[in-house]
Amino acid sequence: MKPSGEQNELSSSAARVQRILDAQGISLKVVELPSSTRTAVEAARAVGCEVGQIAKSLVFISGESQRPILVIASGSNRVDEERVSRLVDEPLRMATADEVRELTGFAIGGVPPVGHLTPLDTWIDADLMRYEQIWAAAGNPRAVFRLSPNELVSITDGIVVQTA
Repeated sequence: MKPSGEQNELSSSAARVQRILDAQGISLKVVELPSSTRTAVEAARAVGCEVGQIAKSLVFISGESQRPILVIASGSNRVDEERVSRLVDEPLRMATADEVRELTGFAIGGVPPVGHLTPLDTWIDADLMRYEQIWAAAGNPRAVFRLSPNELVSITDGIVVQTA
């Protein structure tokens, strides 16, 4: 599946994600689309897939250690913060927009699963594993890349858990 309207030249943030992916040694291609992919619904519409195939990156901060946590959730799921809190054995709160940018180097709506300024413990929603292909943000609210769930686990070194 190739999204319609993709552009050839990438913006600086999307190009940064492409370089990070290239360094992983897995052939994944970032594309920028004319329409927004800021939300899971917008992204699914833009690439022509189910909302559940969108891998949304959400940043949390643990309450005691202030450790940043990345949860990559299926676009059709709402993260159960209590469940994830039990997994990390600390209370969690959603990171602010400023914290997300400071920790990842990207703005909300374009946070990719890789290439963050600060290493993030990563938890991957098990529901993503049921799809052959998924889509993730790639640095800005119009950039995405397609990959398999196993590639997502590989490039993030994430732990697959039930997050919803």
